[in-house]
Amino acid sequence: MNTNSYTSVRDALFEQPGPKTKRLVSIITFVSLIVLAAFVASIVYRFYITGQLAPRFWNFFLLPTTWIFLLQGLVGTLSIALVAGVLSLLLGLVLMLCRISHNRFLKIPARICIDFFRGVPSLLLIYFCFLVIPQYGIKMPSFWMIALPVACAAAAVLAEVFRSGVHAVAKGQKEAAYALGFTRAQVLQKVVLPQAIRYVIPALIAQLVVVVKDTTVAYVVSYPDLLQNARVLITNYDALVSVYLIVALIYIAINWSLNNISKWYTKKTSVPVSSSKVDLSVEMSEI
Repeated sequence: MNTNSYTSVRDALFEQPGPKTKRLVSIITFVSLIVLAAFVASIVYRFYITGQLAPRFWNFFLLPTTWIFLLQGLVGTLSIALVAGVLSLLLGLVLMLCRISHNRFLKIPARICIDFFRGVPSLLLIYFCFLVIPQYGIKMPSFWMIALPVACAAAAVLAEVFRSGVHAVAKGQKEAAYALGFTRAQVLQKVVLPQAIRYVIPALIAQLVVVVKDTTVAYVVSYPDLLQNARVLITNYDALVSVYLIVALIYIAINWSLNNISKWYTKKTSVPVSSSKVDLSVEMSEI
């Protein structure tokens, strides 16, 4: 089979740009790079004239202890992100199953929980765990004061992501399974969920990026994450710009890696369609 005659759904729906469009895109890109370079140069110049590029603000990064201390904070950040991510996946899946249930005693409470946690900021939930819950004699480690609120907020979003994946599965496949004598639970378990999860994995990875970002508020409960350790370095060395710049680069590297994983998986699992004859009705039912 000639694989050159196949393309993705995205390529089938959007034409390749023509010569004029490509030339215009190149010009705009070139101008944008010049503007960006000028902006970066102006920032570096401002740092220079204000003394922020002085060696005393950067020399401590040559010490191994500095990077060990930042690495300890990074481990704390990734630990919270991992636990919150796993909890949000499990809780989001449970909320989705209750949300699509025919039992209104499951469906209505699940919908209320999803709407509530989607509407309430993670920081407010963290303050609730930090200030309100201890008043009732419930003591929680600072780790869980961050992980649980972040997980609840992410679970509400993931529940809707999972539900969109369930609705993306072709209706004909469900009907075929029912025709074979499958029960609704069997159809959901063996036919719908495996495909739905495959469809929404890029969105799940994108939500993990949000979880990593939400862990930056760990300073509220004094949990030693990357940002909290960075604040300690700032206090010790009076180097706000250099420390925050390095920490920002670390966060960018983490999120960039997660984003590339999402793009790689999306490209790997894209549905191939014939470029010569595309049945859009079939392909759109599988998106």
